[in-house]
Amino acid sequence: MAESGILEEVFRVLEDRRVHPKEVSYVSSLMAKGLRGILEKISEEAGELVEAAEFKGENEVVHEAADLIFHVMVLLAYKQIPLEEVFRELKGRRKLR
Repeated sequence: MAESGILEEVFRVLEDRRVHPKEVSYVSSLMAKGLRGILEKISEEAGELVEAAEFKGENEVVHEAADLIFHVMVLLAYKQIPLEEVFRELKGRRKLR
C-alpha cells in the first residue's frame, strides 16, 4: 500500500471503532470519554508537538506529529465527518494560490 493510503486505512478502523466499540481498544475508550475527552487529548498532543519542535530532534517531531494527526482523525470519526472532507478543503486551498 502506498503511504498516502494509510490515512484512509486508519480512518476506516476509527469509524469501525465508533460503530463497533471493542473493550480493549484505546480508540473505543477515548471515544467513550466523549467530545471533551477527545479534545483534551488533541490539546495534549498539540502541546507535545510544539515541545518536540522546539527542544527535540526530528524523530520526536515526526512521532508527535503522527500522534496529533491520529487524534484529529479520532475527532473526525467521532463527529462522523468524512476524511475526504478534509482532503477537499486542502485541495480547495491549493487552488487559491
